[in-house]
Amino acid sequence: MTEKAPSFGLLLFPNVTQLDLTGPYEVLARVPGAQVHLLWKTLDPVRSDTGLTILPTTTLAEAPPLDLLLVPGGGGINALLTDGEVLAFLEERASSTRYLSGICTGSLVLGAAGLLEGKRAGTHWASRDFLAAFGATPVAERVVVDGALFTGGGVTAGIDVALRIVADLFGEETARLVQLSIEYDPHPPFDAGSPDGAGEGVTTDLLARMRPMLEARAAAVTAGAEALRRRRSARSG
Repeated sequence: MTEKAPSFGLLLFPNVTQLDLTGPYEVLARVPGAQVHLLWKTLDPVRSDTGLTILPTTTLAEAPPLDLLLVPGGGGINALLTDGEVLAFLEERASSTRYLSGICTGSLVLGAAGLLEGKRAGTHWASRDFLAAFGATPVAERVVVDGALFTGGGVTAGIDVALRIVADLFGEETARLVQLSIEYDPHPPFDAGSPDGAGEGVTTDLLARMRPMLEARAAAVTAGAEALRRRRSARSG
């Protein structure tokens, strides 16, 4: 149990997948006394990858001390993998933040900041193999906990990750109260939320549709891993 009102920081960026952000936000904002900050370089409106516009509440430069720093995923993470300002912010804050979290492909951004080396981590199933480029061990689980690092699978897993963090901070009873308050009781109409459930045909079809995006992500991950290697080499030299 924390002795002060918790301060949660969620990174906001162009082309974020809004549910990666707003799912955890809904959970964390219901913690009594919690302060939830949406962090970006400026306070200008930010457009998600499906067109929803969200307002940052705090700039990276003015962000207060944080108990949790959470990075959501989305198409916009490709640019973040080599974004020096964002990666420096994550790396600097990681040393003073109680918890780090990556939702969906947001985990790759933590990797590009050098924060996944030797860690078990999860992400969206279609991008899971990319984690190894940053020295992480990919794990095929909806929520992956490695010490103070909480990562999750795709999109909706962010709700589960946030509930696990609340339980770790305040106890299971508080997490249960939050879960009940949002009536998080999923009973999906189809067993198609994973490749195993969806089956080979549906999975193959979706991967074909995702191919251009995954090819672009592979290139971005390669660039991000190389940039990380150069930063480390410069420091050690």
